[in-house]
Amino acid sequence: MLQLMGVVAFTLLFLGFPFMVVLLATFLLVSFFFFPDLNLNILIQQILSGIKPLSLVCVPMFILAANIITSGQAAKRMINMVKAFLGHLFGGLPIVTNVACTLFGAVSGSTQATVAAIGGTMRPMLLEAGYSSPFTLGLIINSSDIAFLIPPSIGFIVYGVATQTSVGKLFLAGILPGLLVCALFSIFSYFYSKFYNIGLYPKASWKERKQVTKEGILIIGFPILILGGIYGGIFSPTEAAASSVLYALVLEGLVYKTLTFKKLIDIALSTAVVTAVVFILVGAGQAISWLLSYSGIYKLILPPLFGDEPSVLKVIIIINIAYFIACMFVDPIVAIYVLTPLFAPYVAQAGIDKVFLGVLVTMQAAIGSATPPCGCDIFTAMVIFKRPYLEVIRMTWPFVLILLVAVAIVITFPELALFIPRSALGG
Repeated sequence: MLQLMGVVAFTLLFLGFPFMVVLLATFLLVSFFFFPDLNLNILIQQILSGIKPLSLVCVPMFILAANIITSGQAAKRMINMVKAFLGHLFGGLPIVTNVACTLFGAVSGSTQATVAAIGGTMRPMLLEAGYSSPFTLGLIINSSDIAFLIPPSIGFIVYGVATQTSVGKLFLAGILPGLLVCALFSIFSYFYSKFYNIGLYPKASWKERKQVTKEGILIIGFPILILGGIYGGIFSPTEAAASSVLYALVLEGLVYKTLTFKKLIDIALSTAVVTAVVFILVGAGQAISWLLSYSGIYKLILPPLFGDEPSVLKVIIIINIAYFIACMFVDPIVAIYVLTPLFAPYVAQAGIDKVFLGVLVTMQAAIGSATPPCGCDIFTAMVIFKRPYLEVIRMTWPFVLILLVAVAIVITFPELALFIPRSALGG
């Protein structure tokens, strides 16, 4: 059965079908050949079951807020603000890219939106400063992965729904690991730039810094609103999402005055399309997860792999490897929905904190977003920057290695993930 699923999925992907079609076609063909008596109404039931949880209401609102910001001036003003303070350092522009992706991740929660919003502005600057095209592409798509860790992360929302874990705790747990990745990328950027003696940008005066800070500081309101509201017990994640939309409307509509009625219509349509894609992927992932559970095939694979009494470290390592491989080939949202229920009994048996595991899973999902052969950010960059596949992936490997180091650090020091949610929300 697994062989047929693999052949069907890779054939359809090779032929250029959207991933949602790949998942649904795989379900139908496997059902036809192996479970001919299966009532296909179950497919509809599982899709609806997948998108039913109320926590998913966050997703379209965070996407809407990100689209409003992307369409206006806030992202550019934020980049100018960060560049004024860091641009003159060795590695200044790559560091600006890392920090800008981290800040924009606090608005969008989407790696692909971050590639488009930050990459479109930073790539020409990086090229002009002397960085190679492969380096700029590898930097942008991997720095954008920080958006998957910095709340409001769509990955955390999906994991929270799949495991019935507090989305608020997951949001808070992602802060320090996200900042860790940003710091590691920035250190690498500094030494890379110093080694090749490239990337120095004229130092801004304090007058210029004051001006760009005045123009761009308001975007910092997003993480303050979302994290402060959740940390302080004022907002639920859903209420924080609604507040972020209101803040985006006020910022771009009343402060920067970039919104028009036509632009709002276009933003609404774009949000609807992206939301539909995300929800279909979530629903289809739920259907595939159910099919694997129904077939019982995982019972032939997982028990010998884990053993009778697996240690905490063994469970964590196996799960990380599984997500790392899966996210190289499938959309991270689907990987989370398909694999998480299969590993749940072993996670419970080993007594692993679901919030801690959620951070590790989401980190692997972030890595997979930019890892060949099928990382979704790779194809996003190909479309946005109009560059060939091999050029986009050529310099991804150092960043992937850095991300794996970050995973190892979080595994070694779990409090990086657990300190803030425990101190804020009590355990």
